Formats: sequence, C-alpha cells, structure tokens
Amino acid sequence: MALFKKSSEMRSSGTQEKRTQLSPWKVVIIDDEPGIHEVTKFALSNFKLDGRGLTFFSCFSAAEGFALMRDEPDIALAFVDVVMESDHAGLDLVEQIRSELENHSTRIILRTGQPGSAPEERVIRDFDINDYKAKTELTAAKLKSCVYTSLRSYRDIKIIEQSQKGMEKVISASSSVLRSQTLYHFGSAVLEQTLQLLSLNSSALYLTSYHQDLYEDTQMNLLAATGDMVSYKEIENVESLPGDVKEYIIEAIALKKSVIHDNIYVGFYQFGSDVTSILYLQHDTSLTPLQVRILELFAANVSITFENLTGKENVQQTQKELILIIGDAIEQRSKETGAHVRRVAIMCEMLAEYLNMSDEFIETIRYAAPLHDVGKIGIPESILHKPGKLDEQEWEIMKTHAEKGYNLLAASNRIIAKMGARIAYTHHERWDGDGYPRGLSGEDIPLEGRIMAVVDVVDALLSKRSYKPAWPAEKVEAYIREQSGKQFDPELCKATLALMSKFVDVQRKMPDDGH
Repeated sequence: MALFKKSSEMRSSGTQEKRTQLSPWKVVIIDDEPGIHEVTKFALSNFKLDGRGLTFFSCFSAAEGFALMRDEPDIALAFVDVVMESDHAGLDLVEQIRSELENHSTRIILRTGQPGSAPEERVIRDFDINDYKAKTELTAAKLKSCVYTSLRSYRDIKIIEQSQKGMEKVISASSSVLRSQTLYHFGSAVLEQTLQLLSLNSSALYLTSYHQDLYEDTQMNLLAATGDMVSYKEIENVESLPGDVKEYIIEAIALKKSVIHDNIYVGFYQFGSDVTSILYLQHDTSLTPLQVRILELFAANVSITFENLTGKENVQQTQKELILIIGDAIEQRSKETGAHVRRVAIMCEMLAEYLNMSDEFIETIRYAAPLHDVGKIGIPESILHKPGKLDEQEWEIMKTHAEKGYNLLAASNRIIAKMGARIAYTHHERWDGDGYPRGLSGEDIPLEGRIMAVVDVVDALLSKRSYKPAWPAEKVEAYIREQSGKQFDPELCKATLALMSKFVDVQRKMPDDGH
C-alpha cells in the first residue's frame, strides 16, 4: 500500500523564495553630543547586512546608556563616547556592561573627541571593547567598515551561544530518551539545534514512516516539531494535519523528491526500502545548498536513531505484554477468566498517579501489578479449584503463593520483576499486622504492596464471582471505610474513595468474560 493517499490536486513545484522582512540590527549611540547622533545615523542610513537594516537608539549620558542596555535585549552594537558626565564615563559604562550586566555579546566601539584623555593602548588592553576611534577618524566609509565587522562578529557570537543552548537541550533530551525510550523530545531538540546552527528562524515538522510488521501497512510517526508546529505533536496520521501542510507533504511523497513552494521547503528522504522521512520547513529566507545538505544529514541520522530505538521499544513492549499474558494465565488457572489482571494494572497506575508518585514508579507498578498472584502457579489445582471453603491445612498451602511468587521473581535484576516480587510477597499483608506471610504492619509494608492490597480487594468486590454477586460501589466504599487503618493504609483508603467512580468506570469498560 502507498505510504499516504495521493492528493487529487497536486501543487506545481516552484523555485521562487518568499522573503519576509527580517528584524533590523539594533544599534545604540551613547554620546552627549546630539550632532554625533545625527551624523552617525545619516552615514549609516542605507546600511544592510544579511538583508537586515539598522534601527537606532539614542542615549545622551552613560546612565541613560546603562538603563537601555539593561532593559533592551539584543543590542548588536554600541557606539560609546569616552567623555560624558566625567572624563571616564564611557570606560565605566563598558565595565558595567561587561561585568554588571554580564553582556559579552554586544560589540562596543569607543569613540572620543579628546584622544589624549584615554590613551588608546591602555584602553584596548584593559577594556573589553572591539574598536577605539577618534571621532575625526570615522569617515562614512570607515564607519561602515567597522559596523560590518562588528555586526558579523555579533552574529557569529549569537550563533555560537544558540548552538551551546541547543547542545544542552540535545544532551538533556538524550538522557530523557535513555530513561523513557521516547524519541519525540530528542528529535525536537536536535531539529531545533540544527535550525539554530543554520541561522534559520523556522517552524518545522519531521515525519518518518517504517514497517511495523511484515504484513501490515506502513504508518507515519512524528519524530520532531519546533516553533508553531509543536501544536501538531499529537497527530496520528498525515490526514490530521492542516490543509496546506498536508498537501505539501503528500506532493513530496507522490513525486518522491524534495519540493519548494515560496517559503515552504519539504525535504523527501528515503533510507533503504522500508524508511521514508519528510522534513517540512517554514522558513523566512532562502535555503543555501549547504543548509539543504545539513538538513539531509539531520534526517538521515535521526531516522537511524529512530529505527534503533523502535526495535528496542518493541522488545520492551513485548515483555510488558507477556507479563499481562502470564497474569491472565494464572487467573485462568484459578478459574478467574475475566480481565482482573488488566483492570488492577490500570487501577494501580491511577492510584499511584493520584499519590503524585514519580513517572518511573507509575509506569513500573502498572506492568508489575499483573504479577501479584504469579505464585499461584505452584498451588495444586485441587486447592485452586475447590468449590467450597478451604480447610485449615488447605488455607495454609494457599497462603504460600505469596512467598512462591516472590521466589519466582526476586532473582531478576529487572525493575518490573523486582517490584512484582515485592507486590507478590506483600499484597496480603495488613496495615494492622494481621496479614500474611510475614505479619508486616504499617509502613513496613512496601507502598506498592499496600496499593495492590486495596486495589485487589476493590476489583474483586466490584466483580461477579462464582461464589458471590458483584457489589455496588456504595457497599464497596463502606467496606473500605470500615477497613481503613485495619486491613488497609488509611491514606490509600482516602485516595481509593476519591477514585471510586473511575474504578467503576474501568470495570464497565473492561468487563469479565460472560458477565
């Protein structure tokens, strides 16, 4: 099957690049002579660099200059007079900008009408400035020359700063991937850094397709989004995208090549026979061949990373599904053929979320909960299937399933199995110490065991069994109140009562077979 349904109306591929107006470079003139302001502005009135003009700010004292530099972001260049309120006001201002404001990006050109008041060599040596000129030196041509040099330097410094921030995001996102096995945040951070390195002020989407199964259709995955495109991160298929975005992407897929429309770039990349990637980019300047090559490199590497993580995630998901299957098998052996293990898994997760536990704890208890009765695999069927009440000896054998379950799982170093072992061992303990197998009480019982204890009982009471009808929610709530501080942790009883309507909803959505 084709990756996506071909659009009935293909847009013609164009090469015209739409250039939106870019914000000008910010330049401040700090000088107590009004004439200097006018002359400087006039000499630079038609100046442009990288398609950006200049916008001027005027300050007539060092104090005004400091206030502006403190409050106005992204000043690219400052012309600072040395002699204003005092013979060294400009030098003091430079020191304030660099030290007090910690601004090391703005390029500073010192100018003086009294060259002898501050010797050039000492000023250049002792102060973090980019040029030092006598006002009489700065002809229009020289003024433009030093502005070109200063702005290019400022531009490069900002690119380096952005790259450092981008790298921090990538490193942070990388650790997140290692913890959660999700790629979206990692891909978005890498994409954002890539755009920053290329000096592209863009919104972007990165999509890829891969074969989930040898016999299934191909599906699309959103791996990254930046800028205005972040709002689309929950999309499930290309049809969910806005009209223009969808049409551009479908066109690139149909043509099997990258396309350009005004300020839209849609990169089409195919890696092997199974993986197709699309990079949708809304940009404000034309793309250079180098930028296009770097974007292709981004697409290739993120796609490879995605393939590797997808394989790892499939293995992990398979393991989690097998745990549910094992739990189901144990329940069926006990003649409980319903959805008990799947319901308690969700209820435990809900209770852990209500308690504001960590994301890791919440995810782990969901997948560990189905193992709570795994020890029943070692209990004889004559006891499991006995229709009547167990005698004392049979009950003692039945109680051994808690320790048997612990012994089955305790040797594993995997986090889910380790929590499953604790749950199996402790979910029949009681808050008052009258439970089994060890008679633990209070907070000596692990939290996951206390959670499972109350959830297991709530689900059993809400469910129809061969020996009893399903209890109404009101009767279950009354039982939980009665057993607070006895069988169950009082705080967990409060949380359970708060969540009872949601537990009932889980029961309704996941009914037992035949009930």
